[in-house]
Amino acid sequence: MKRICSSFKEAVAEISNGATLMVGGFGLCGIPENLILTLVEKNVKDLTIISNNCGVDDWGLGLLLKNRQIKKMIGSYVGENKEFERQVLAGELDVELLPQGTLAEKIRAGGAGIPAFYTPAGVGTQIAQGKEVRTYYGKEYLLEEALMADFSIIRAWKGDKLGNLVYHKTARNFNPMMAAAGRITIAEVETLVDAGELEADQIHTPGIYVQAIVEGRQQKRIERLRIK
Repeated sequence: MKRICSSFKEAVAEISNGATLMVGGFGLCGIPENLILTLVEKNVKDLTIISNNCGVDDWGLGLLLKNRQIKKMIGSYVGENKEFERQVLAGELDVELLPQGTLAEKIRAGGAGIPAFYTPAGVGTQIAQGKEVRTYYGKEYLLEEALMADFSIIRAWKGDKLGNLVYHKTARNFNPMMAAAGRITIAEVETLVDAGELEADQIHTPGIYVQAIVEGRQQKRIERLRIK
């Protein structure tokens, strides 16, 4: 059995100032919104956040940003966040932007125990500054180091008491690989079931990668509304 937390406060109790966090999701889809809200309330500072983007001004990681709790952001997309843009331009936030595929592979490699890899993405751009470049098969490749984190906080559709997780559609972006790349992975699930209730062939993240699990409903906000 995994550590089943009775509250979000209990789930993030070990996260302290200066921690490096991977935060799952894609836009506002599949983000561990309740864990993020609890970190805002806890007011932990100087966080390094590894995530695809930084939420929006009034939701998700944007709340941590607005509260000046993020010291450095590693991601691939500025997103729908004016405060993010303002802090970057004002020099108040350390930002490392990466091609999305490179970010995903750096996280996947970290979870797989691969310290570095070569990729053609970013060769000849500012991203390549200070990094090793080698030629393979007549083409230049850039050396990128893997990413790992003190904690990964992720979101799943369903989880069981052994820590096995199932994601729903777009929420599979980044969440499964971050589960493997965090030294401690905390999973927020919409529905928690007993061991054996999940179909083995449908499990996306095996419980071996998960250290703690907490159940909580989502608000499921829309990042940018589109109507006909």
